[in-house]
Amino acid sequence: MTDSLVVRRLASREIPEAYPVIAQLRTLDRASFEQAVLRQMAAGYELIGAFEAGTLVGVIGLRPVHTLARGAFLHVDDLVVDAACRGQGIGRALMAYAQEEATARGMGTVFLDARDTAVPFYEQLGFELHQAPSMRRRVG
Repeated sequence: MTDSLVVRRLASREIPEAYPVIAQLRTLDRASFEQAVLRQMAAGYELIGAFEAGTLVGVIGLRPVHTLARGAFLHVDDLVVDAACRGQGIGRALMAYAQEEATARGMGTVFLDARDTAVPFYEQLGFELHQAPSMRRRVG
């Protein structure tokens, strides 16, 4: 990571800029992506961008959650670093931002769902597997 990396919240008008990065992880067309982000933002979701020399090279989606079981926590929905920029500390910088944001909001925990291939990265950052199984059932 270089000293010129800037991590900050994206303004609504910058959401389209995040699409090429997010599309490296999610299979949404541009319009569906923009609509989904705006819908989620109404519930507190935020997109945070990492900029290198003014170019968006990484994105993380954050949302505050409060449950009876876990209390208040910050949930990471999406962490994507442009394929050409991986291995430069950008993902670490975005995760550090998430942890600082959780602390600033008085939240003691950051939760996320990780693909098996990403687990070692998160473990290097001090995350540990959570024992509660996640289950789902499709309806309709």
